Amino acid sequence: MFPSEADYQRAVDLLLAGELVGMPTETVYGLGADAANPAAVARIFAAKGRPADHPLIVHLAGHDAVDYWAEQVPDVAWELMENFWPGPLTLILKKQAWVPDAVTGGQDTVGLRVPGHPVALELLRRFAAAKSKHAGIAAPSANRFGRISPTTAVHVAEELGERVPLILDGGACKVGIESTIVDCSRGEPVVLRPGHILPVHLEAVFGRVPAIITAAGAPRVSGSLEAHYAPTTPLRMVAGERLLDFINAQRHRGGRCAVISANQPPQAGMPHAWRLMPADPVGYAHDLYAALRDMDHAGVELIVVEALPADPEWAAVADRLRRAVAGAGQG
Repeated sequence: MFPSEADYQRAVDLLLAGELVGMPTETVYGLGADAANPAAVARIFAAKGRPADHPLIVHLAGHDAVDYWAEQVPDVAWELMENFWPGPLTLILKKQAWVPDAVTGGQDTVGLRVPGHPVALELLRRFAAAKSKHAGIAAPSANRFGRISPTTAVHVAEELGERVPLILDGGACKVGIESTIVDCSRGEPVVLRPGHILPVHLEAVFGRVPAIITAAGAPRVSGSLEAHYAPTTPLRMVAGERLLDFINAQRHRGGRCAVISANQPPQAGMPHAWRLMPADPVGYAHDLYAALRDMDHAGVELIVVEALPADPEWAAVADRLRRAVAGAGQG
């Protein structure tokens, strides 16, 4: 399943030539290009149909490259790197003057992370050895902009096809949703995008549970638009106590619907499709995008998701689903 020596060499050659490579990470599959090459980065935006002012995350082989990309790196950022890298944590830092606007969306900050996937790390190390020790790969999710993020190599091929010359297959992503983003560029660190690493996990470094901020004034970051991660089929969130009544109403009017739920389907009145999800937030996050993608292909008129618990550990999954509902049905 893991790439061959020839696959890695071809991937490095493509990156050096300014081309795109699909790469696995522990979160989702990324669409990678040489982050220091504005023309290469422009290919990412063209392939995805991504707005040019939407910043990208630069993936590095190790935190020894951080000072090359960022300036005024605060002590708390180094502590976060020591505790959570490699892993699903992106840090927003003041950028070095040379960092291309194509990567930062014209902002004075840059998002950096060291991914916790062996294939991504091997590619990054080989790319750095071939180009420079500080080289980075800009890699947003390898999907059409606003659509469901890919968690397997097959998903990338379905989404982007021939727009990607090479997709490195690293198996299914372990985490399944995008990285937690922490802004360390403006004083007191805050979470700009929830993810697998929860605010409570960050408490050990900060000495407090950091706030989750999505208000105006914060740097624009990946995955922060109101509509994102969305299927082309309309999507509704329905409270658990209303779910069976809602399904029955759909059936009585002849509508075909699919349900995503952590509970067993009803004995009678089964909808067209039912995706049983793990009952814990980590397992649910791992399966979420694959479930949305499967239900989007199920030939239904509506996808119904049973509402999630309001507990803080479900915040990242709830964030993705809220944005998916906002963007669904627009394809």
